[in-house]
Amino acid sequence: MEVFFSLAKVVVAFVIILQLTLILLWVERKGSALIQDRVGANRANLFGGLLPFNLGIVNTWMADPLKLFHKEDIVPADADRFLHWLAPFVGIVPLFLTFAVIPFGDVLKVGGFTIDLVAAPIPASVLFVLAMASLAVYGVVIGGWASNSRWAFLGGVRGTAQMISYELALGLAIVSVVLTYGSLDLQAIARAQGALMWGVVPAWGVFYQPVALVLLFIAGMAESKRAPFDLPEAESELVAGFFTEYSGSKQSVFMMADFVEVAIVAALVTTLFFGGWQVPWLGREGFHFPGGLDIALPSLVVTLLQIGSFLLKLFIFCWVQILVRWSLPRMRYDHLMAFGWKRLLPIGLVNLVVTAVFVLAFEGWTVR
Repeated sequence: MEVFFSLAKVVVAFVIILQLTLILLWVERKGSALIQDRVGANRANLFGGLLPFNLGIVNTWMADPLKLFHKEDIVPADADRFLHWLAPFVGIVPLFLTFAVIPFGDVLKVGGFTIDLVAAPIPASVLFVLAMASLAVYGVVIGGWASNSRWAFLGGVRGTAQMISYELALGLAIVSVVLTYGSLDLQAIARAQGALMWGVVPAWGVFYQPVALVLLFIAGMAESKRAPFDLPEAESELVAGFFTEYSGSKQSVFMMADFVEVAIVAALVTTLFFGGWQVPWLGREGFHFPGGLDIALPSLVVTLLQIGSFLLKLFIFCWVQILVRWSLPRMRYDHLMAFGWKRLLPIGLVNLVVTAVFVLAFEGWTVR
């Protein structure tokens, strides 16, 4: 039975991230149209107008993926065919695995079983996230090199340098949160944020680590290689960057990886700084408001509220990233690298040292 529950959690996590990427595809297309004062993403039809009605948003979700997956897969004559095929999967599989350790709820009690609502309950899940983020860069560099194209190769070099540079600031921000909550387990960090400061304010990471929040959000957007950090895919300079020589299903996998990275950044921001699945003043038995007002709720209702809270926060931070992507101009490459090494890295180091001093100097300051 435990094996069945484990497989069910994996399927749920996979469905959440897969459906979210399709929704983000429509949100980005429609959002960019609204920002640019034009009509967009309104004429897609899966069956070429044969149906007497238009499926609307569902058409937009499905039309682009189906179109790309049915296009011809063209491989350059001098490309390394095996690595050319392998690169998209090397780029996206670690991202899917990363989402497996993101908790989307507390626990669900079914019969005599207590199910932890995280697909892979790893005690050191923070280290797993950092490891998978480091592996994703190989898809970029392999794709750029295997294509045997100067534009793709230059995009791969840019992407590698950019992702490695901003991983440092990303890691420092996460380590600061780990010191604050005293755990490497994302589920334990989410649970710790259910405490109350002064009996009123939720002990969310945004109140303890606002600097780390800014660092992680900026570095995470740079890791996802999207504007204003889209130098590896700069269309005006490199055609399409590291996947210039990709088409069909392989191109769609690279594009899907971008949206999965957006979702992972949003999930980390939600889990580390905004309580994850926590709903303010909601415990396992129901709401416990300041002042002594209690509202009892069934266990299933509490679980559904937690999952809904996580998904709502996740979507909000995905939307913020898309809004930034269509609002800010691209940075110049030397400015991009200088910003990571000369701005974010020193700020992250100072924030980490200050956090460590507080944890050591003030006993009990760590949130548990």
